[in-house]
Amino acid sequence: MMNRAPVLTLWAAVVAEELGFDRDAALTLGKGMAGLTAQTKGRMIGVFKPPKGPSRKMGLGEEFWVEVCGRPVPAKTTPDGVRAVVKDKPIEPEKVEDYLAKKFGDDLKAVRAAMQDLAKAFKPDDLADAAYSLYEKFRPSIPPGKRGWGAKGTLDLKLIRSLGAGS
Repeated sequence: MMNRAPVLTLWAAVVAEELGFDRDAALTLGKGMAGLTAQTKGRMIGVFKPPKGPSRKMGLGEEFWVEVCGRPVPAKTTPDGVRAVVKDKPIEPEKVEDYLAKKFGDDLKAVRAAMQDLAKAFKPDDLADAAYSLYEKFRPSIPPGKRGWGAKGTLDLKLIRSLGAGS
């Protein structure tokens, strides 16, 4: 049983890594993508109010944007490499890894392997185009609207593996 946020974080990180980013950059891009997606959903269902002030493309501390799973993620180059940013602060890959380890527990290695196999079943351009729709097929099922906010659902590794088998 899993909340969707860590599932999307891990999937987006796996996709970013398959598209050529190193593991640390990919972890931060995955976390950034999942965070932006959660903010958008939260606003749509009334959990969060829309931000006041400038548009989301201003003041985030980004140098450039990286598209991950169909969503642009603000990023910058740091001395350690590319990192997604929240406001002006680079996301720390170690904190993302700790978050994933806490959320997935002993299943992290198996889930990551299933997602990596799925990602590798696609050519990079095809993966970039299909990544979010693939996630929609395997993400945990939760109730719609506010009832689903923070809810957990079943993550089916057999389903993830089957999605790559037909590619």
